[in-house]
Amino acid sequence: MEKIYRIPLKQHIGASDIPLVKAGEIIERGALIAAPNGLGANIHASVSGRVLEVTDKEVVIEADEQQSETYRPLEANGGIVDIIKEAGIVGMGGAGFPTHVKMSTDLQGGVVIANGVECEPILGHNIKQLIENPGLIYTGLKYAMRAVNASRGIFAIKSKNTQAIQALKAIITDERISIVELADIYPMGEERAIVREVLGQLIGPSELPSVAKAVVSNVETLARIAEAVDLKKPVMTKNITVAGHLKTGRDAHIFMDVPIGTSIRTLIEAAGGIDGNYGEIILGGPFTGQSASIDGVITKTSGGILVTIPLPQEKRKMGLLVCACGATETRLRELAGKMGSEVVAVEACKQVVDVRGTMKCENPGNCPGQAEKILKLKKAGAEVLLVSNCSDCTNTVMGVAPKLRIPIYHHTDHVLRSVNHRLIRRLKSAN
Repeated sequence: MEKIYRIPLKQHIGASDIPLVKAGEIIERGALIAAPNGLGANIHASVSGRVLEVTDKEVVIEADEQQSETYRPLEANGGIVDIIKEAGIVGMGGAGFPTHVKMSTDLQGGVVIANGVECEPILGHNIKQLIENPGLIYTGLKYAMRAVNASRGIFAIKSKNTQAIQALKAIITDERISIVELADIYPMGEERAIVREVLGQLIGPSELPSVAKAVVSNVETLARIAEAVDLKKPVMTKNITVAGHLKTGRDAHIFMDVPIGTSIRTLIEAAGGIDGNYGEIILGGPFTGQSASIDGVITKTSGGILVTIPLPQEKRKMGLLVCACGATETRLRELAGKMGSEVVAVEACKQVVDVRGTMKCENPGNCPGQAEKILKLKKAGAEVLLVSNCSDCTNTVMGVAPKLRIPIYHHTDHVLRSVNHRLIRRLKSAN
């Protein structure tokens, strides 16, 4: 294990936490080291050791050479929501919304949906946990149902993940809980897309699943709920998928219960190391991940570490088509710069709406067409396009752009090529 752990004070939606420790203190694994400053979540030490430094961004811990599996248990004197709050649980699928706030909802007999969709390509840690320890997630789902006063629980999972489905079927004995199988397209794991597919109700871009009397929770989040309630265990670790341009090949490496604050470099080396020159290191998935430094660290919301091949060089004038389900304009401009291309025009997907300064999609994964946007980009001088659309939007782009003789790059191309994954272009059914 590494010696130094840098634990960020912002691992959730909301403001950075307020540190509760000082340099020089000796702390136990599981000790509370930071508390919310408004909306946020508790942060606990992922290792035992000595606090080296405390800044307004992180707590730096020098880990003891010998680490124990024991930890300081939660006091856990209240109900399920109180325990979730004390444990510092957030949406561990990447959203980072404090789970105690979500679980404070009274659904009055609604439904909790366990999100096991593993929406992003390449990532596999959620499915691994469903296959190897479905009981922990099942228990967490039942606790969540109790917390929000739900009468039903549903596991949402892609049909292709047959092992995980069979593992769940083998343990589900509660007649209130069922499984719904979904198609293998992006962004099927997006919260509103799940509600639409599972419950047959499309909620608005500014609405929460509670409008449909539903709460959606990632399966790792549910597992942490079970650990907090049954084991009095705070959130100290994260499940991570490492893949890409590695010396060990293109297969994904999955690491379970990685201590928060572990460096990206450490996990890449554990997966075999980078195979020569590379393009980017992405923290997250191909669609929504961000370029990261090899010296960055794992947080509660980290999901993937993806090492890419070098990006192609493109000298033609580039137009950007921005989608609410994928990369932002800022991210597309970053990629265009790395490709050496001049951006001459930007358009947003026709389904994009602005919700309090954030881009949202009117109907995630169901796109009516992009012809007008492609024509505007061409008229503005774009000779090639870089798009960040979902699977269905890209399918509609490919119905227009080739006819206009405009080449297409998808912002996930260099990531997916790194593992020989099928590129995001036309949907299989449309071939």
